[in-house]
Amino acid sequence: MKNLPQSNYRSALRTVRDLKEKYGQTWHAINPENAARMVAQNQFKTGLDIAKYTAAIMRKDMAAYDADSSNYTQSLGCWHGFVAQQKMIAVKKHHKTTSKKYLYLSGWMVAALRSEFGPLPDQSMHEKTAVSGLIEEIYDFLRQADAIELNDLFKRLDNGEDVQNDIDNFETHIVPIIADIDAGFGNEEATYLLAKKMIQAGACAIQIENQVSDAKQCGHQDGKVTVPHEDFVAKLNAVRYAFIELGVDDGIIVARTDSEGAGLTQKLPVSQKPGDLASQYLAFIEAKAVDIEEVKDDDVLLKRDGKLVRPIRLANGLYKFKEGSNIDRVVLDCITSLQNGADLLWIETPTPNVEQIAYMVNRIKTVVPNAKLVYNNSPSFNWTLNFRNQAYDEMLAEGENMTAYDRNNLMDAQYDHSELCHRADKKIKTFQLDSAREAGIFHHLITLPTYHTTALHMNDLTEGYFGDEGMLAYVRGVQRQEIRKNVSCVKHQRMAGSDLGDAHKTFFAGDKALKAGGEKNTSNQFEVKSASEPVDGKLGVVA
Repeated sequence: MKNLPQSNYRSALRTVRDLKEKYGQTWHAINPENAARMVAQNQFKTGLDIAKYTAAIMRKDMAAYDADSSNYTQSLGCWHGFVAQQKMIAVKKHHKTTSKKYLYLSGWMVAALRSEFGPLPDQSMHEKTAVSGLIEEIYDFLRQADAIELNDLFKRLDNGEDVQNDIDNFETHIVPIIADIDAGFGNEEATYLLAKKMIQAGACAIQIENQVSDAKQCGHQDGKVTVPHEDFVAKLNAVRYAFIELGVDDGIIVARTDSEGAGLTQKLPVSQKPGDLASQYLAFIEAKAVDIEEVKDDDVLLKRDGKLVRPIRLANGLYKFKEGSNIDRVVLDCITSLQNGADLLWIETPTPNVEQIAYMVNRIKTVVPNAKLVYNNSPSFNWTLNFRNQAYDEMLAEGENMTAYDRNNLMDAQYDHSELCHRADKKIKTFQLDSAREAGIFHHLITLPTYHTTALHMNDLTEGYFGDEGMLAYVRGVQRQEIRKNVSCVKHQRMAGSDLGDAHKTFFAGDKALKAGGEKNTSNQFEVKSASEPVDGKLGVVA
């Protein structure tokens, strides 16, 4: 946001000067300039401030996407505040702006990595408060990133550098979070209470799914059970009431449907008149015609087209949907959600196929023309295999000779430099742009990237460190790369707030402050003035 920190600075400066005059000599040690800098370094005082600020960003981005589909947005899932912080620092460094780049909070990763019960599957067994707690933690780390960067700029200003424009036009690391509330963790009152906690922590967008909350499954697993529309709409209402109560008037609700892969429902809704929403839902239930003489005690029956039918009911009491009804159910789910307060849609799909997604979205758009998706670019998909299969079909249709490829083993590394691989990778590279244009996808996210990158990096480091390379595995594979690529946390003491703390201690205690920085601080070893090796293709400062 342009000019906000500096305007905060000037406003705070006037306020503190007025307070000093009001309280007189008892405030003699308070320096208005120092106090104003601390205000500028923490421009968001509460989570609600963040939710309101980021909701406005998302609304603006949604309008920009409606005008031009190339204005899609992206995020990566983060399971810790530090991960989110380093992501946004890297975004600013590499892309010069945080515009259209969000954060995603995955319930899967909360369950797997944040529960006091230990690692759990994605089945809503983790503590509710772990979700809102992670949102608060993420924004604490992002606010610290603001404070550290602005503190460095103010220090450079004090040293005579011309960085006033950088201060005046400082862009915050605070960006929208799309936060996963799973199926709402209970009834609609429970959903409302948790939504409030999440919004108070800073969430401007809440994603909720239409599964049964006490039988919730990961979207990419079997055994999913959905609820009737009336039940889901009640939870959409609960989230909206939470936003309104807390003053986040333009908060965003992302309505997710798992109907594409769900074959079961927990209960049958009550139809009040032919063709109503409950009636449409009941039409999807698989049932067999019966004569009244065949009916057993305690059977559940429906009347269809003047005949009695018995819904197919499993031993656990769940009802089956008709085979092949899943896409129609997805379309009805999405239209109903948008007509009942949802702002964005999320459709869980079995594969990342632009044509298949577009087919569903275009049907939705016949009723709601500005329908937009949040789409899970999930690690549960085998992207290489899926797109090699798509490329194989295209090449076959074009008359290519495909005898060099084993259709049943397209993941084989022997194909990694083939024409098939080249075509598939090109489709993967443009998937987000193509699906934003063709399939109404406003926001692309990867739910679990840092779960996988952590595992991959630890695999690579431990292979060498505990093997023949020893310490060289860390130095060459980690620290030297941090230095060459100017990764912020190579000076981890600074990243944890040591320099910021020194500045504050100086504000508080003046020359008497006991500071961590100094000649014996080993972080000084990273203050390299010139590099003997190229950095980004040229010689320059590495630190």
